[in-house]
Amino acid sequence: MVTKKATATRSIGSRFQFITNIIAELKKVTWPTRQEAIRLTLMVIAVCVVAGVFLGLADFGFTELVERVFMP
Repeated sequence: MVTKKATATRSIGSRFQFITNIIAELKKVTWPTRQEAIRLTLMVIAVCVVAGVFLGLADFGFTELVERVFMP
């Protein structure tokens, strides 16, 4: 029969092991350099701007189409 104290001890031990595993995995990560991070951030911003302009133009075009076709 497992007591509450033994269960609590295992729970704390498993949490500590989980955190230890997280730290070990983070040490294996290859972090980008500052220049890579800046370049990739600018690329994300550029793609967002292009997508926003495209969606804005598509919205404007469909609005005009609907107004001209269905509301003469």
